[in-house]
Amino acid sequence: MNATTYTRLTRQQIARIVAHDIPDGAVVNLGIGMPTLVSDYLPAEREIVMHSENGILGMGSLAGKGQGDPDLINASRQAIHLLPGASISEHTVSFAMMRGGHLDYTVLGGFQVAENGDLANWITDAGDAIPAVGGAMDLAVGARHVYITMEHVTREGAPKLLRRCSYPLTASGVVDRVYTDLAVLDIGPRGFEVRAMVEGITLEQLQALTAAPLHTPRAPQRIRTAQEGTACHAGT
Repeated sequence: MNATTYTRLTRQQIARIVAHDIPDGAVVNLGIGMPTLVSDYLPAEREIVMHSENGILGMGSLAGKGQGDPDLINASRQAIHLLPGASISEHTVSFAMMRGGHLDYTVLGGFQVAENGDLANWITDAGDAIPAVGGAMDLAVGARHVYITMEHVTREGAPKLLRRCSYPLTASGVVDRVYTDLAVLDIGPRGFEVRAMVEGITLEQLQALTAAPLHTPRAPQRIRTAQEGTACHAGT
């Protein structure tokens, strides 16, 4: 493939890669937006307990159109299925799980991520921006591992992976890994470490779209896309 030609991942492809990186036995919270798609791609052979901040433990996949109970929704107000043995609680119990360190992973959306793991995802600097604090602050500091899903750049082409966030922070130094439509990056001792990149993109091209230095302590894996639209990186 020509080194200058690459295709960005879809939201569904990003969600699939995240789902396959979550280990067996994990308790996981999914934030609003793109993260809610992760529940549709969890490997059937793994036992993963999904949590939703509105009070569900044991959340299943998204319900199809016209299916499911309209009173059973996730944090994005989408109808969902419950798994056998699921429990429903009110918000104080749900937030106690989040704040008490009982979640192994949380998957959140992001507006900006800094090379030191700072996260900004609740408000931008746009004049018409509406603050949306929600439970992201609790999740970001309460979960043992924080994964972020986002586009690599804004609609205008500005980088969203930065040396320092320019938007108000959700939490400081909490992000472990970022999944974008171009790459998977870990937050390491020196900053962004490229774990995997989409087929066709070069490290130089990825760096040009990133406003912080990229590091490669290991050779980055390639994210493969199949004809049916699925995506995975080597090892998943």
